Amino acid sequence: MIKNNQQMLNRLHIVLDVLVMALSYALAWCGLVIRTWLFTPERGLLSPQYYFSALIVIIPLYLILYTGFHLYEPKRIQSRRYEFANICKANLFGLMILAVIYFVFRKNPYLREFSTRMVFYFFAVNIVAETVERTAIRVILRAMRAKGYNQKHILLIGYSRAAEGFIDRVKANPEWGYHIWGILDDKKSLGEEYRGVRIIGTTSELASILELNTLDEIAITLGIGEYGRLETIVAACEKSGVHTKFIPDYNNVIPTRPYTEDLQGLPVINIRHVPLNYTFNRMVKRLVDIVGASAGIVIFSPVMLVTAAVIKLTSPGPLIFKQERVGLHNRPFQMYKFRSMEVQKPSEEKDKWTTPHDPRVTPFGRFIRKFSIDEIPQFFNVLKGEMSLVGPRPERPFFVERFKEQIPRYMIKHQVRPGMTGWAQINGYRGDTSITKRIEHDLYYIENWTLGMDFKIMFLTIFKGFINKNAY
Repeated sequence: MIKNNQQMLNRLHIVLDVLVMALSYALAWCGLVIRTWLFTPERGLLSPQYYFSALIVIIPLYLILYTGFHLYEPKRIQSRRYEFANICKANLFGLMILAVIYFVFRKNPYLREFSTRMVFYFFAVNIVAETVERTAIRVILRAMRAKGYNQKHILLIGYSRAAEGFIDRVKANPEWGYHIWGILDDKKSLGEEYRGVRIIGTTSELASILELNTLDEIAITLGIGEYGRLETIVAACEKSGVHTKFIPDYNNVIPTRPYTEDLQGLPVINIRHVPLNYTFNRMVKRLVDIVGASAGIVIFSPVMLVTAAVIKLTSPGPLIFKQERVGLHNRPFQMYKFRSMEVQKPSEEKDKWTTPHDPRVTPFGRFIRKFSIDEIPQFFNVLKGEMSLVGPRPERPFFVERFKEQIPRYMIKHQVRPGMTGWAQINGYRGDTSITKRIEHDLYYIENWTLGMDFKIMFLTIFKGFINKNAY
């Protein structure tokens, strides 16, 4: 039933895409007409039918590209960002293909008079129109599913942390349209439940349940110690023809987006996927760091000069405070800050955090800490290659030694350069906040890094990162 509904939705989606492409093309044509009328009225344009005949090629081409870029896959849990990225990619490839066609056949008398501006107008308008169309479809479908329509019926096999995690997410997102029938488990008692989902039998009853032909999906959520039965259960599920998926009970040992390799037919799952391990990614990020840090030094130079002058006038001691931190590959480095405290012995400050109303902090120091002005000299750490503009915040060796024993996976943060700002900081985990939550956000950043994510964090830092309510 769900499969038929999905096919019907895909057909409807294709029809809507055709209409949207035709409308985008018409709007692009109107833009070309207006531009010609305003700036080159003496030139004139070819007849509309000449331009619109190109849709015979454009529409099939773009439908193929949309299929290739997964734009007709179910949208239940597909993120909007992922879909928008694929819309942009498909349209960019379409633009490139049309450019190649134009170049190859440019001597054709019809193409020679064709305005290339028309194609660029269509490219821009179509991305916007497709995004609006798909957002509207997504909103409508999720509203229907939240009210109980277009449901997908699922059976869980095995009670485990994976089963609880799946149920938690389904309950938190009713718009996904998942209805969990129940759980089959050999260890739990019949009738036991978790958040309203009951144990309805044992795995030996799987065959009889599958014969009812009322399920759309089966999710295998066996505990990590029960994988010996996995092959038998998968065989039974596939024999029924019901779509089956496996949700491993790894309790965060394996990352959300594991990096897999095919070793001549042997699947290999890497425990940690770090995009910045790739040379190209590191080079691009380093280039952005150098350009960004150089620009930051120039832009904030007046602020640095004023800050340096006030520190010199209000408190005896050096302008810059150097403190040992742990960076990439566990290597120590000296991190720079404007001095915001009274001068003290290194032994007095190396293993202590500042506290509310800390007497060591100067009045002006409290001001620059609150607005993160004391962090500006770290642009020089970035230029030296010791830090990055974006990354996990570095910690002092004393605390690193403590946290690596107390917090699982803490040391993974040192697989990338530490940053001036980071994913944890813009989400509020800065200063005197949960170290565990901070590490969770750092790991998410490390495993999901993209250049776009860096730019997003830098942009949000302007609104969320400069003012530190936890600075003392």
